Amino acid sequence: MSKRVNGLYAVTPESVDSIALIGKVDAALRGGAHVVQYRSKSAEDSLRHAQAAQIARLCRSHNALFIVNDSVELARAVGADGVHLGKDDGDVVAARAVLGHGKLIGVSCYDDIVRARAAQLQGADYVAFGSFFPSATKPMAQRAGLDLLRIAASEISLPVVAIGGISEDNAAALIAAGADAIAVVSTLFDAPDVEAQARRFARLFSIPLNS
Repeated sequence: MSKRVNGLYAVTPESVDSIALIGKVDAALRGGAHVVQYRSKSAEDSLRHAQAAQIARLCRSHNALFIVNDSVELARAVGADGVHLGKDDGDVVAARAVLGHGKLIGVSCYDDIVRARAAQLQGADYVAFGSFFPSATKPMAQRAGLDLLRIAASEISLPVVAIGGISEDNAAALIAAGADAIAVVSTLFDAPDVEAQARRFARLFSIPLNS
């Protein structure tokens, strides 16, 4: 995979309104999101497939990476660039067997550097840590600290993603501590102007915005 996970990593909210969801994803991409993860825990399979397929096409048109949360099968079905695995979503080796070596596999590592080391050994393409701050999306999530990012940046040779309660006010500290990407849900997609909000996040990185 030639493109690396970096910059603004937009994680979609739950929504049965596909038109509104796709519009917000398009706005995030126009604002500079480099990665979009489709995350839907409660929708029916047919709706998840339809939404994921639309977002996959949209990401391709913006030259952005498209990742599917949890489901290796859905990622393969819609031609996603990869899959993101939590602790209950199977392992890297099994996902690689299904997706092949041309796809990205990301792993949630929460507050656990040992899990990140193991993911790297198993062939993961990036690791994610968090929640760093209180999050409405996952209010009971384990909390991670900035020191964990510093350790990961020095020990892990993969891109490191920070997630959880990230806003304009705290994102810069995460980037300074070693985060290659910041994953954002509500602060981005609940904004009155999603494109403008994405642009503000993207400016925190010294990388060009999507054209």
